[in-house]
Amino acid sequence: MEPVRRAVVIEDDDDIRHLLETVLSQAGFAVTACANGYDGIEAVRNVGPMVVTLDVNMPGIDGFETAKRIRAFSDAYIVMLTALGEEIDTLQGLESGADDYVTKPFRPRELRARIEAMLRRPRAGAAPTPPPVAPQGRPAEPPAYAPPAAGAHAAPPAAGPPPTAPAERLEHLGLLIDLGTRLVMADGQEIPLTRSEFDLLAALMQSGRRVRTKADLAILLRNESYVTSNFVSDADKRGIEVHMGNLRKKIGENSVTPRWIETVRGVGYRMTGPDAPV
Repeated sequence: MEPVRRAVVIEDDDDIRHLLETVLSQAGFAVTACANGYDGIEAVRNVGPMVVTLDVNMPGIDGFETAKRIRAFSDAYIVMLTALGEEIDTLQGLESGADDYVTKPFRPRELRARIEAMLRRPRAGAAPTPPPVAPQGRPAEPPAYAPPAAGAHAAPPAAGPPPTAPAERLEHLGLLIDLGTRLVMADGQEIPLTRSEFDLLAALMQSGRRVRTKADLAILLRNESYVTSNFVSDADKRGIEVHMGNLRKKIGENSVTPRWIETVRGVGYRMTGPDAPV
């Protein structure tokens, strides 16, 4: 039996709150709706939702402060909904801990698609799949050895080390990323990143010197493809710029003389070459 998918809607406008309840209910969520930030924080604490939609302009405390307080104890996906569309508002929203930022008026179908795309992305610090366990809690034993059939010749042991799985650890000039544990280290220091920041860094390190455009990275964060995606807005691209600015700040990157991530003006981003400053 699948666990119940829960969502919390924090919105002071009655009509929009009811619309959001309908959209999320149709998407299979059990929805708890609140009209202000204080009630919304308590609802998130009590319900433990997977997704939170959050208005910015509300009575009491605004959405930015509400997002910060939620992020202090919850790893729920946060989508901010607001009529504000300036870059500074996008910056403040993402720095408050939001995973996505949608301006009003919004299309319900697009909002639902963005939420479903976020849910397909792994949570930060997700635990790896545990090894199989035998009944009564005993570790599962390896398969028993089966001798070769009559007349068959046993193959000689393979020379050299056993084949390895695709690399889950990537390193570049002292910057290390572990795709399995979602761990990032810079010069031996662990760097805490948001889901979006980690996914962007992983995409760039996997691409090496190949340039990733802002539109490409925006689609990556939606977990979509160019075939299925219809539109990447200027707000989406600004969101990538904000995420990249926050990422660079956290790893101690100088955008003027970058050690790890360089900007290709008018195009996007890529990892630096081997002659980057150390």
